[in-house]
Amino acid sequence: MLLKIEDLRLSLGGNRILHDVHLELRGGQIYGLIGPNGAGKSTTIAAALGLLVPDGGSINILGQTSGADDPDVRRRLGVLPEKNGFYDWMTAEAYLMFFASLYSQPLTQSQVASRLTKVGLEPRAGQSIGTFSRGMRQRLGLARALIGDPALLLLDEPTNGLDPRGRREIHDLLLDLAKSGVGILLCTHLLDDVERLCQRIGIIVNGKTVAEGDLGELIRERGHLSRFHLRLAGELPTDVDNNGISSIVAREGEWLIVEVDAGTRPDEIWRELLFSGWPIVEIRRNGGGLEDLYFSLTERVAA
Repeated sequence: MLLKIEDLRLSLGGNRILHDVHLELRGGQIYGLIGPNGAGKSTTIAAALGLLVPDGGSINILGQTSGADDPDVRRRLGVLPEKNGFYDWMTAEAYLMFFASLYSQPLTQSQVASRLTKVGLEPRAGQSIGTFSRGMRQRLGLARALIGDPALLLLDEPTNGLDPRGRREIHDLLLDLAKSGVGILLCTHLLDDVERLCQRIGIIVNGKTVAEGDLGELIRERGHLSRFHLRLAGELPTDVDNNGISSIVAREGEWLIVEVDAGTRPDEIWRELLFSGWPIVEIRRNGGGLEDLYFSLTERVAA
């Protein structure tokens, strides 16, 4: 277990911010921590890093209950905070070299160039960070988080400010890291990112975990299977193979209304259905999935 938080409680300025937060993250998993603004997501990360002292509960990070105060833990952590600390007069290369020296892991010029390329950032020679776009800063922050080849990444809004292509590139990078055994805690407002990347999620509302566990199981158990309208150019094959379709809800003329198995990527389902002869010419999402689960829990608790 890379990170386990139980019954986390924390106050700031005499006000209770976290009431009961819990989560479990293992190696090779991407965990989505989501919730409304002010719910306590960033506070939870700060507590896990030892930046804030809890009132109660427990935090076990990389096998240590002492948290990120342990030097061995710090060396195995990579962090991308929501508010990055950049030095605008530095170049990206100098910035990474500086932080690598703090990790006692000096980098060569070629190693720095490799890390920048890995996150899709190739600034002009001599370009200062002060001239970087928001998306370029996000990429640089992620490169910094990866300096020590961490076992655990804590990322706060890692795709914030990126265009669709940039988001996809970061998605692919995170998926590759997870395949290599890295555990990733992803704090984000982008539910699309969570649906594409995360196996487990935790939803926090008003400082309390209201749902936590396997994403597909939560969606299935709480009755929020994704629903789609499929427009067909003809009849279904006689030996129809549902290939990930949980159920066919209704047929309305040329439109078929279907529910999709939780935990299965829709694009993979459509590919399999097309290969098996389904004459699909148009697909429209019609609710369900993580979005419906999220709104049902956050609206109910907030009310």
